[in-house]
Amino acid sequence: MRNSCLKKVLSVFVLISFSVFAQSKSDRELILMDKDWRFSFGHLFDTEKDFDHATGYFSYLTKTGFGDGPAAKDFDDRAWRKVDLPHDWTVEQPFGESGSFSHGFKTAGKGFPEKSIGWYRKKISIPDADKGKIISLKFDGVFRDSKVFFNGYYLGTVQSGYNGFEYDVTAYVNYGGENTIVVRADASMEEGWFYEGAGIYRHVYLQKTNPIHVALNGTYLKSELEKNEATVTAEVSIENKGNYKGFIEIVQTILDASNKEIASVSENFLTPEFYKTATFTSKLKVKNPILWDIDNPNLYRLVTELKQNGQRIDNYETSFGIRTIKFDAEKGFFLNGKPLKLKGTNNHQDHAGIGTALPDEIQYYRIKKLKEMGSNAYRCSHHPPTPELLEACDKLGMLVIDETRLMGINDYHLNNLEQMMKRDRNHPSIICWSVGNEEWNIEGNIVGERITNIMQDFAKTIDPTRPVTVGISSGFRSGISSVVEIMGYNYLGNGDIDAHRNEFKSQPGMGTEEGSTFTTRGVYFTDDAKHYKSAYDQKPRPTFYSIEEGWKFYAQRPYLAGMFIWTGFDYHGEPTPYGWPSVTSYFGMMDVCGFPKDNVFYLKSWWGNKPVLHIMPHWNWNGMEGKEINVWVQSNCDEVELFLNKKSIGKKKMELNSHLEWKVKYVPGILEAIGYKNGKKVLSEIQRTTGNAENIKLSLDKENVSKGNVYVVTVGTTDKNGLHVPTANDEIEFSIKGGKILGVGNGDPTSLEKDQFLDEISLVSITNFQERIAFNVDQPRKLDDKEYQWKEAFKDRDYKNQAKTYVYRGQFYLENNLKTNKVSFFYKKIGIEPTIYINGVVVEPSKEDSKKYILGAAILKEGKNFINISAAPLQKVKDWDIMNTDPGIIQVITPAEPWKRKLFNGYAQIIIQKDDNSNEVALTASAKGLRSAILKN
Repeated sequence: MRNSCLKKVLSVFVLISFSVFAQSKSDRELILMDKDWRFSFGHLFDTEKDFDHATGYFSYLTKTGFGDGPAAKDFDDRAWRKVDLPHDWTVEQPFGESGSFSHGFKTAGKGFPEKSIGWYRKKISIPDADKGKIISLKFDGVFRDSKVFFNGYYLGTVQSGYNGFEYDVTAYVNYGGENTIVVRADASMEEGWFYEGAGIYRHVYLQKTNPIHVALNGTYLKSELEKNEATVTAEVSIENKGNYKGFIEIVQTILDASNKEIASVSENFLTPEFYKTATFTSKLKVKNPILWDIDNPNLYRLVTELKQNGQRIDNYETSFGIRTIKFDAEKGFFLNGKPLKLKGTNNHQDHAGIGTALPDEIQYYRIKKLKEMGSNAYRCSHHPPTPELLEACDKLGMLVIDETRLMGINDYHLNNLEQMMKRDRNHPSIICWSVGNEEWNIEGNIVGERITNIMQDFAKTIDPTRPVTVGISSGFRSGISSVVEIMGYNYLGNGDIDAHRNEFKSQPGMGTEEGSTFTTRGVYFTDDAKHYKSAYDQKPRPTFYSIEEGWKFYAQRPYLAGMFIWTGFDYHGEPTPYGWPSVTSYFGMMDVCGFPKDNVFYLKSWWGNKPVLHIMPHWNWNGMEGKEINVWVQSNCDEVELFLNKKSIGKKKMELNSHLEWKVKYVPGILEAIGYKNGKKVLSEIQRTTGNAENIKLSLDKENVSKGNVYVVTVGTTDKNGLHVPTANDEIEFSIKGGKILGVGNGDPTSLEKDQFLDEISLVSITNFQERIAFNVDQPRKLDDKEYQWKEAFKDRDYKNQAKTYVYRGQFYLENNLKTNKVSFFYKKIGIEPTIYINGVVVEPSKEDSKKYILGAAILKEGKNFINISAAPLQKVKDWDIMNTDPGIIQVITPAEPWKRKLFNGYAQIIIQKDDNSNEVALTASAKGLRSAILKN
């Protein structure tokens, strides 16, 4: 082990979090660009289906500005689907047995070339007034292997789907006019072994700055505490993309939560040279700082202003919280000098119904759910998270292990690590960097040692204030285990933790993964035929441990900083121990919706600080009268007494970090538990036999309403007495006014229902396109006369000697549902003043778009249809002009089914978004045999 790892106590550091906000036009603007994108699938290898992208004589890689197909500035995308970001196209797809096991059997990405390429296009206007500013595009993340174009100019490729990136487009801007952003995402390669989604699933921004500005992720702040004062060291990296060579003034101001100025410093520095970056350091004093902690996550703001000749030219804000951390090899983890056991969970980034395209409100919702469970720590498994997740952790008081995707020592690996750390290193919530997870090929050998040492030392050059860890699962004896700064134990059954600790007594450690238990919410008898696992906490495999066994092990060992359960939430994919038709994991303490499984109440009992009393299972067991039911009580009371229909079944004492069990013969009625502390009754809990479901009930998550326009709604049913029915599995249908539905889910790991109900858009090409010279006697009925000579359209056209008018003909094929489908022809200009005929009938352009023709069902046929176009030809201005020869595309919209979802063991979830211009959103739920419900907000 390196000498720095052998110290008994790691150094104490104070960290500060980072976030940038939009400013006035006089300096920096950061404009969110999530609305109004166009989207279409391309194709992995069929260039014709990929809109002929990169087929030109000159491609975007051979000559600057030669983006072709959808990458071209003026490509006609009107027939493409409209989407808002964040967007995940994988979650929209159906399930199929041929889909990827690890990604939840969705029929997209790997193995599906027609659903592995996604194209995005957006048009924006940039005014003349922005000349002289630096204009850039900021992407928080695109999954995966993204290529970005601006006005046909290729900007670059980013392989990883988890790191953000920025492109300077200043030189390519059409000032005072229209500009086109294009993104091509290739999700054919899986980066992880879990559901990852596909597309632009994080935010996109347009940024405008002065040529002299704070660089990307350009602040880094550290603090030292002495008595009642914090010394804040603020490093700011300034980039100069202009020609100014004089001095600039850097003003740093700290504001408290009430926006009151509490410290400020101003210094003059020489501007960096042209296209260079320089780092400047200032120090500020904060007297009597309010420390950030998990119970009081107090945040300050640092405002960094750049001034040139007294005029402000940039304004950059950093949200921060002051706190100290320490990992001790004997006593565990300390926050602000106080011991704190880490009570953590591992989590992927997807959610029911919406995949990885999480609105900001859902990031907050998920962290809030974990906090309510008693968790105080979150491990990003196994990739850099969204900025919004870290902001939620900062605001709610959740500690974080931030993790990069892949171990290695070359540019790909170290650049990804550096990008993550520079983006995230100021967040007070982050306490540790993880540079790897379960790298079995290198964990126990010298290669692993070398890579770990290099990555650790490299990380220290970026942020020396936090330690580094690796999650290890193939034994804790040698290799990475012997050199990593904070030992990350993945599962008790994978090695002897005590033996490793006795050999490396100066190495702090924590359980980076523990549990991997299999449970299904609301199921209390394992049914392998149905792929359901009992919700009782049990060993998942002989060498693994239950949640209770794992927590007892870590709780009893003060030298271990704590443990992170696998996982907080179920997630799409990796449906161990089953396969198809299971499509989600079984590991979560909560299901994919965030509905709690019974293990939540065990953790709440021993992780939280409030009295808890929970009975499992429910008490609806029709047909099992007289049979014994295992009744468990999760509680932190001293004693619990259980009653069935007011008859005592016995009182039992609760052991620390344990639960209580009874065998109870089932009789319908009321199962009641009473909890005692110091001999006094403090809590009671009831499980009651209910009647049949009669009413639908919609409940809004009140904690989440005030943060934005996205709401989480719980769907359930009640009986005639208003009691929730825990066994209901009715199919509920939804409609909405004043907003839209983003996704639906129910937590059933075997549900193959749609996550989203969207109109299906298909694009039908016009084939066998031919032309002939038009005659004065032409009439619509004669346009297909065989007596006239037809030839391939535009072939060998003499553009210097064209006829006055040409007639074109082609064909397209339509399948069934002509009466319900909406069919349109999007004309691409091949001539002047065109007349369009469909099956011999003249069609008129729509009022909103003169080149769009809506085709009514009366003139269409199932199967082959004919299109004719009569138009005067376009003329070449220059001999080398490339003339359009594509007549256009037929768009077919198949309307979606109504939104619906079955309840699973009493619950479903629907995520809705209120329209920006709506005063109220109204959600209606109905089902056969049930009384409907309406929720308004």
